[in-house]
Amino acid sequence: MYLRLLGACLLALAICTSAHAAEPASQDWQSLFDGKTLDGWRASEAPGSFSVRDGAIVVRGPRSHLYYVGAVERHDFRNFELQLEVMTKPGANSGVYFHTAWQDEGWPAKGYEVQVNNSQSDPKRTGGLYAVKDNYQAPAKDDVWFTLRIRVEGRRIRTFVDDKPIVDYTQPEQPERPADMSGRVLSSGTFALQAHDPDSEVRYRNIKVRALP
Repeated sequence: MYLRLLGACLLALAICTSAHAAEPASQDWQSLFDGKTLDGWRASEAPGSFSVRDGAIVVRGPRSHLYYVGAVERHDFRNFELQLEVMTKPGANSGVYFHTAWQDEGWPAKGYEVQVNNSQSDPKRTGGLYAVKDNYQAPAKDDVWFTLRIRVEGRRIRTFVDDKPIVDYTQPEQPERPADMSGRVLSSGTFALQAHDPDSEVRYRNIKVRALP
């Protein structure tokens, strides 16, 4: 009986191991930023708002958005987990968009914005889904690197700061949005980093993503 039970356990373990090994490569973490250049990224109306220094994307300047246009998943993501290391300077405001699309200018009309703001006058703080499910308590401090993680599966959106859950939101089947936010719904698309204003400086590094089933 013992040998039969042991054999069944070993068989189950082998099946699980085999299934895990067979997962597609797209489910591995893939880097979106090489730490040296903005290759694979494209800035909108004010490209000078983005630069690379000390292995990080430095965001400071007039309103602009830096869109990922690289080869990973052909820059079209639906279910995914995105992770970035972020540092905000005092009084800084920025954001990370997902399910968005290239625009020459203006605030992105498509997709959600995850707020990045630990001390600026706007009370909406880091990790909230801007104007949909906001967070009003800063989960990190300025001048300190923290990890922001965004996970989207189906209609469920979760955000984490240093692995602490911030938002857990499930989009209704028919979400109600104001006319000027009609595109703030789940679909698919790319990511964008926001330059909010010349007084805001935020840095991003170690940007990586993994596709989810």
